Amino acid sequence: MSRIFITGSSDGLGKMAALMLVTQGHQVVLHGRNKDRAAVAMAGVPGAETVLTGDLSSIAETVHLAEEVNKLGLFDAVIHNAGIGDKERSRMETTDGLSHVFAINSLAPYILTCLITRPKRLIYLSSGLHREGNPDLKDLAWKQRRWNGLQAYSDSKLQDVILAFAVARKWPDVFSNALDPGWVATKMGGRSAPDNLEDGSTTQAWLAVSNDPRALVTGNYFYHQKVKQCHPAAADQELQEKYLTECARISGILFPLS
Repeated sequence: MSRIFITGSSDGLGKMAALMLVTQGHQVVLHGRNKDRAAVAMAGVPGAETVLTGDLSSIAETVHLAEEVNKLGLFDAVIHNAGIGDKERSRMETTDGLSHVFAINSLAPYILTCLITRPKRLIYLSSGLHREGNPDLKDLAWKQRRWNGLQAYSDSKLQDVILAFAVARKWPDVFSNALDPGWVATKMGGRSAPDNLEDGSTTQAWLAVSNDPRALVTGNYFYHQKVKQCHPAAADQELQEKYLTECARISGILFPLS
């Protein structure tokens, strides 16, 4: 039996993965951005261990969430599932002066990775759209660029793969991977999405707990339990270092080397 923390698990892919893992007999801790969403999460996943709250658009709340996770003890896996899509028509700014998309999709996984006691496995949800992401890492907060919601989303999902690969390189004792869940019918994906929701959650649950040799790997990008090609920039070590440096500068939290 494994113990897993899943961000953004009140609905969609996170909820489905939680249900799968609880059904398999694992201990699952859920997450919602506020008390109302946390209540929805617990009601939707009978058998979950507990639920934690934290608005991932806020650096301070994300730091507090990491502290609350650590109070619960060690975890075998953390699934960085929480995210928002590409539908914002204008730049929505957080209390920290960042775009919502970057803060939630990119910076929050970085902060939680740095501050949660290191688990055995880390799983980062990306998207096939990461291949359209801009790897130059200029203006991560979208303060100078003209807003483009689709580009901001694609950038953030490339950044998730960059983070996963950087962690895999720096922490060889951790299985760190990214995945594309497919275009599935969630609030983010929309009702017309063609892919199956259960298939979209299977890979993240599998990477979190399976002893299948195909899952006991690190520094890979998956789609439906198979390794796929990703944006080549994600494997660029210099780019990885630049990204970690930028996240540290923005958040005030250094990436731990040991």
